[in-house]
Amino acid sequence: MTAVRSLVFNVVFYVNLVLFLVLGSWLFVCPRIWAIRGLQLWAKTSVWLLRVIAGTKMEVRGAEHLPAGGALIAGKHQSFWETFAILPLLPDPCMVLKRELTLIPLFGWFALKFRMISVERSAGTAALKKLVARAKEEVARGRQVVIMPEGTRKAPDDPPDYKPGAAALYGALDVPCVPFGLNAGVFWPRRKFLRLPGTIIIEFLPPIPPGLPRKQFQAELEQKIETSTRALVAEARKQN
Repeated sequence: MTAVRSLVFNVVFYVNLVLFLVLGSWLFVCPRIWAIRGLQLWAKTSVWLLRVIAGTKMEVRGAEHLPAGGALIAGKHQSFWETFAILPLLPDPCMVLKRELTLIPLFGWFALKFRMISVERSAGTAALKKLVARAKEEVARGRQVVIMPEGTRKAPDDPPDYKPGAAALYGALDVPCVPFGLNAGVFWPRRKFLRLPGTIIIEFLPPIPPGLPRKQFQAELEQKIETSTRALVAEARKQN
Protein backbone atom coordinates (compact mmCIF):
# COMPACT_ATOMS: atom_id res chain seq x y z
CA MET A 1 0.00 0.00 0.00
CA THR A 2 2.87 2.39 0.70
CA ALA A 3 4.07 2.13 -2.91
CA VAL A 4 0.55 2.72 -4.25
CA ARG A 5 -0.07 5.70 -1.97
CA SER A 6 3.34 7.11 -2.88
CA LEU A 7 2.57 6.81 -6.59
CA VAL A 8 -0.81 8.49 -6.18
CA PHE A 9 0.71 11.30 -4.13
CA ASN A 10 3.50 11.96 -6.63
CA VAL A 11 1.03 12.19 -9.50
CA VAL A 12 -1.30 14.50 -7.56
CA PHE A 13 1.60 16.58 -6.24
CA TYR A 14 2.98 17.38 -9.68
CA VAL A 15 -0.48 17.93 -11.16
CA ASN A 16 -1.12 20.40 -8.35
CA LEU A 17 2.19 22.13 -9.13
CA VAL A 18 1.39 22.43 -12.83
CA LEU A 19 -2.07 23.78 -12.02
CA PHE A 20 -0.54 26.43 -9.79
CA LEU A 21 1.97 27.44 -12.45
CA VAL A 22 -0.66 27.64 -15.20
CA LEU A 23 -3.77 28.84 -13.38
CA GLY A 24 -1.73 31.18 -11.22
CA SER A 25 -0.08 32.89 -14.17
CA TRP A 26 -2.24 35.98 -13.51
CA LEU A 27 -0.02 36.57 -10.46
CA PHE A 28 2.75 37.71 -12.80
CA VAL A 29 0.99 41.07 -13.15
CA CYS A 30 0.18 41.39 -9.44
CA PRO A 31 2.33 42.74 -6.61
CA ARG A 32 5.08 40.33 -5.61
CA ILE A 33 3.64 39.70 -2.15
CA TRP A 34 0.40 38.45 -3.75
CA ALA A 35 2.46 35.91 -5.67
CA ILE A 36 4.22 34.87 -2.45
CA ARG A 37 0.83 34.30 -0.79
CA GLY A 38 -0.19 32.15 -3.76
CA LEU A 39 3.05 30.17 -3.41
CA GLN A 40 2.40 29.66 0.30
CA LEU A 41 -1.13 28.44 -0.44
CA TRP A 42 0.27 25.90 -2.92
CA ALA A 43 2.79 24.77 -0.28
CA LYS A 44 0.06 24.35 2.36
CA THR A 45 -1.98 22.33 -0.12
CA SER A 46 1.04 20.12 -0.85
CA VAL A 47 1.63 19.48 2.86
CA TRP A 48 -2.07 18.59 3.23
CA LEU A 49 -1.99 16.23 0.24
CA LEU A 50 1.07 14.48 1.66
CA ARG A 51 -0.75 13.88 4.94
CA VAL A 52 -4.05 12.77 3.41
CA ILE A 53 -2.66 10.55 0.64
CA ALA A 54 0.65 9.23 1.97
CA GLY A 55 0.01 9.52 5.70
CA THR A 56 3.07 11.73 6.17
CA LYS A 57 2.32 14.42 8.73
CA MET A 58 4.25 17.55 9.66
CA GLU A 59 5.26 18.84 13.10
CA VAL A 60 6.89 22.21 13.70
CA ARG A 61 8.98 22.77 16.82
CA GLY A 62 10.55 26.02 17.95
CA ALA A 63 8.22 28.23 15.88
CA GLU A 64 8.68 30.92 18.54
CA HIS A 65 12.22 31.42 17.21
CA LEU A 66 11.01 32.44 13.75
CA PRO A 67 11.48 36.14 12.99
CA ALA A 68 8.92 38.65 11.78
CA GLY A 69 11.48 40.74 9.91
CA GLY A 70 14.77 40.39 8.09
CA ALA A 71 16.79 37.34 9.08
CA LEU A 72 18.88 34.44 7.85
CA ILE A 73 17.36 30.96 8.10
CA ALA A 74 19.80 28.06 7.61
CA GLY A 75 19.18 24.36 7.92
CA LYS A 76 19.48 20.77 6.86
CA HIS A 77 18.60 19.71 3.32
CA GLN A 78 17.51 16.07 3.04
CA SER A 79 14.66 16.17 0.52
CA PHE A 80 12.43 18.30 -1.68
CA TRP A 81 9.98 18.50 1.23
CA GLU A 82 11.67 21.31 3.17
CA THR A 83 11.95 23.51 0.09
CA PHE A 84 8.18 23.98 0.06
CA ALA A 85 7.04 23.04 3.59
CA ILE A 86 9.03 25.92 5.11
CA LEU A 87 7.39 28.55 2.90
CA PRO A 88 4.12 29.05 4.84
CA LEU A 89 6.04 29.30 8.13
CA LEU A 90 7.74 32.59 7.21
CA PRO A 91 6.15 36.00 6.53
CA ASP A 92 8.09 36.69 3.32
CA PRO A 93 10.54 33.86 2.48
CA CYS A 94 13.37 34.33 0.00
CA MET A 95 14.89 30.99 -0.99
CA VAL A 96 18.45 30.55 -2.22
CA LEU A 97 18.26 28.11 -5.15
CA LYS A 98 20.27 26.73 -8.05
CA ARG A 99 20.36 28.91 -11.14
CA GLU A 100 19.31 25.93 -13.29
CA LEU A 101 15.87 26.01 -11.68
CA THR A 102 15.25 29.52 -12.99
CA LEU A 103 15.66 28.22 -16.54
CA ILE A 104 12.59 25.95 -16.26
CA PRO A 105 9.63 27.52 -18.12
CA LEU A 106 6.97 28.95 -15.77
CA PHE A 107 8.73 27.60 -12.66
CA GLY A 108 11.78 29.74 -13.32
CA TRP A 109 9.68 32.74 -14.26
CA PHE A 110 7.82 32.48 -10.98
CA ALA A 111 11.12 32.22 -9.09
CA LEU A 112 12.09 35.57 -10.61
CA LYS A 113 8.67 37.02 -9.73
CA PHE A 114 9.11 35.89 -6.12
CA ARG A 115 12.58 37.52 -6.14
CA MET A 116 14.24 34.30 -5.02
CA ILE A 117 18.05 34.29 -5.12
CA SER A 118 19.59 32.09 -7.81
CA VAL A 119 23.19 30.92 -7.52
CA GLU A 120 25.42 29.53 -10.23
CA ARG A 121 27.53 27.26 -8.06
CA SER A 122 30.25 26.78 -10.69
CA ALA A 123 30.98 30.53 -10.67
CA GLY A 124 32.89 30.34 -7.38
CA THR A 125 33.79 33.67 -5.74
CA ALA A 126 31.71 35.67 -8.22
CA ALA A 127 28.61 33.64 -7.30
CA LEU A 128 29.27 34.24 -3.60
CA LYS A 129 29.52 38.00 -4.13
CA LYS A 130 26.27 38.01 -6.09
CA LEU A 131 24.58 35.92 -3.41
CA VAL A 132 25.61 38.39 -0.69
CA ALA A 133 24.55 41.44 -2.71
CA ARG A 134 21.12 39.99 -3.50
CA ALA A 135 20.59 38.82 0.08
CA LYS A 136 21.33 42.33 1.37
CA GLU A 137 18.63 43.71 -0.90
CA GLU A 138 16.02 41.22 0.30
CA VAL A 139 16.85 41.49 4.00
CA ALA A 140 16.56 45.29 3.66
CA ARG A 141 12.98 44.63 2.51
CA GLY A 142 12.34 42.72 5.73
CA ARG A 143 12.48 39.27 4.13
CA GLN A 144 13.79 36.00 5.55
CA VAL A 145 16.60 34.57 3.41
CA VAL A 146 16.56 30.75 3.53
CA ILE A 147 19.70 28.81 2.67
CA MET A 148 20.69 25.16 2.93
CA PRO A 149 24.38 25.46 3.91
CA GLU A 150 25.40 22.12 2.36
CA GLY A 151 24.04 23.22 -1.00
CA THR A 152 22.60 19.85 -1.96
CA ARG A 153 20.43 17.11 -0.47
CA LYS A 154 22.04 14.71 1.97
CA ALA A 155 20.72 11.33 3.09
CA PRO A 156 20.10 11.13 6.85
CA ASP A 157 23.33 9.21 7.52
CA ASP A 158 25.61 11.14 5.15
CA PRO A 159 28.50 13.07 6.76
CA PRO A 160 27.96 16.87 6.79
CA ASP A 161 29.56 19.01 4.11
CA TYR A 162 28.96 22.68 4.84
CA LYS A 163 29.79 25.21 2.13
CA PRO A 164 30.85 28.85 2.80
CA GLY A 165 27.62 30.49 1.57
CA ALA A 166 25.76 30.66 4.88
CA ALA A 167 28.81 32.03 6.72
CA ALA A 168 29.35 34.66 4.02
CA LEU A 169 25.73 35.78 4.35
CA TYR A 170 25.92 35.86 8.13
CA GLY A 171 29.03 38.04 8.05
CA ALA A 172 27.51 40.49 5.58
CA LEU A 173 23.87 40.78 6.64
CA ASP A 174 24.22 41.68 10.33
CA VAL A 175 21.00 39.88 11.25
CA PRO A 176 20.29 36.87 13.48
CA CYS A 177 20.56 33.41 11.94
CA VAL A 178 17.91 30.84 12.87
CA PRO A 179 19.22 27.27 12.38
CA PHE A 180 16.90 24.32 11.82
CA GLY A 181 17.18 20.56 11.87
CA LEU A 182 14.77 18.02 10.42
CA ASN A 183 14.19 14.36 9.62
CA ALA A 184 12.45 14.68 6.24
CA GLY A 185 14.89 12.32 4.53
CA VAL A 186 13.54 9.38 6.53
CA PHE A 187 10.03 9.81 5.07
CA TRP A 188 10.82 11.49 1.72
CA PRO A 189 14.05 9.72 0.64
CA ARG A 190 16.04 11.57 -1.98
CA ARG A 191 15.94 10.14 -5.51
CA LYS A 192 13.16 7.73 -4.58
CA PHE A 193 9.43 7.97 -5.25
CA LEU A 194 8.42 6.48 -1.88
CA ARG A 195 6.64 8.72 0.63
CA LEU A 196 6.55 6.91 3.95
CA PRO A 197 3.90 7.36 6.63
CA GLY A 198 4.91 9.03 9.88
CA THR A 199 5.68 12.53 11.12
CA ILE A 200 8.29 14.79 9.57
CA ILE A 201 9.60 17.15 12.22
CA ILE A 202 11.29 20.46 11.51
CA GLU A 203 12.87 22.11 14.53
CA PHE A 204 13.83 25.79 14.60
CA LEU A 205 16.55 26.53 17.12
CA PRO A 206 17.36 29.68 19.11
CA PRO A 207 18.84 32.35 16.84
CA ILE A 208 22.57 32.85 16.59
CA PRO A 209 23.04 36.60 17.19
CA PRO A 210 24.95 38.66 14.64
CA GLY A 211 28.56 39.64 15.17
CA LEU A 212 30.35 36.35 15.81
CA PRO A 213 33.65 35.67 13.99
CA ARG A 214 32.99 33.67 10.83
CA LYS A 215 34.74 30.48 11.96
CA GLN A 216 32.93 30.52 15.27
CA PHE A 217 29.61 31.02 13.53
CA GLN A 218 30.31 28.20 11.06
CA ALA A 219 31.18 25.79 13.87
CA GLU A 220 28.16 26.77 15.96
CA LEU A 221 25.77 26.57 13.01
CA GLU A 222 26.96 23.10 12.02
CA GLN A 223 26.87 21.85 15.61
CA LYS A 224 23.32 23.08 16.18
CA ILE A 225 21.94 21.78 12.90
CA GLU A 226 23.64 18.40 13.10
CA THR A 227 22.77 17.81 16.77
CA SER A 228 19.11 18.59 16.14
CA THR A 229 18.98 16.54 12.96
CA ARG A 230 20.59 13.46 14.51
CA ALA A 231 18.08 13.50 17.36
CA LEU A 232 15.12 13.97 14.99
CA VAL A 233 16.28 11.20 12.65
CA ALA A 234 16.60 8.83 15.61
CA GLU A 235 13.12 9.84 16.74
CA ALA A 236 11.74 9.23 13.24
CA ARG A 237 13.23 5.77 13.04
CA LYS A 238 11.49 4.81 16.26
CA GLN A 239 8.19 5.48 14.45
CA ASN A 240 8.91 2.80 11.84
